[in-house]
Amino acid sequence: MQRVIEAAVQGCLSKMAVAVPGHQDDQVVYHLRAGEHRVALNERIGELISLRWTGAIACTHCGRATKKSFAQGHCYPCFKRLAQCDTCIMKPETCHFFQGTCREPEWGERHCFQPHTVYLANSSGLKVGITRKTQMPTRWLDQGAIQALPILEVDTRQQSGFVEMLFKEQVSDRTNWRAMLKGDIDVMDLSAERDRLLSLLSDGLSQLRDTHGVDAIRTLDQPAHHFHYPVSVFPQKVASHNFDKQPLVEGVLQGVKGQYLILDSGVINLRKFTGYEVQVS
Repeated sequence: MQRVIEAAVQGCLSKMAVAVPGHQDDQVVYHLRAGEHRVALNERIGELISLRWTGAIACTHCGRATKKSFAQGHCYPCFKRLAQCDTCIMKPETCHFFQGTCREPEWGERHCFQPHTVYLANSSGLKVGITRKTQMPTRWLDQGAIQALPILEVDTRQQSGFVEMLFKEQVSDRTNWRAMLKGDIDVMDLSAERDRLLSLLSDGLSQLRDTHGVDAIRTLDQPAHHFHYPVSVFPQKVASHNFDKQPLVEGVLQGVKGQYLILDSGVINLRKFTGYEVQVS
């Protein structure tokens, strides 16, 4: 069982645990995960925090030691073998399941052949994205979105990729992480943006429905979600820490947003260093 502790801990990093607060105006709740340990971060804003990489990296899938991390925490054999590390995960429209070449067909059936949501989010400006229905709102919090709005639901991951490609003709699918961390982001009317884009792309959506079925792509009518992050000071200039270049990262914790720690000495994307063994104090 994972423990919330205050003393120095050591373990391999995992993606930070995020939780939506009970009330809309409260802050997102973060815990740093190092091995079996959980370190509450919201209450440490304004305090000195130190993370020292021991030099060890363990594959998050098989646990073996690796000199280099691939695809956020995998050893090279797992990176080449696992379906979750295949290029079609980043580009779902290239799914090759029906060609009989999926690396792990059973995994693909469990993860790719289930409802996916196409959404609009505001993390550094308007963007389009896709996620499994079960991954909301975690996906938005990991991106540091201050707003998010589900707009369409589809039956499979590949279909979500086709829809996203259509929307990318009008809106970006990427987050400018530096702008996201600076925090100077205007609130948007996501419902109005949804209506505008659905109107502009109606012909393309009709073609996709003709191909995949009228009910395969369903329009959603949901309210927008709003998120507030535990940040006391946003950086004016964003300098990034890297364990591979400097194993000791420390400074006053000024905030947490997305999967980044914001320190007075710079920022660090902890998800990038999944599997790295660190000492946290």
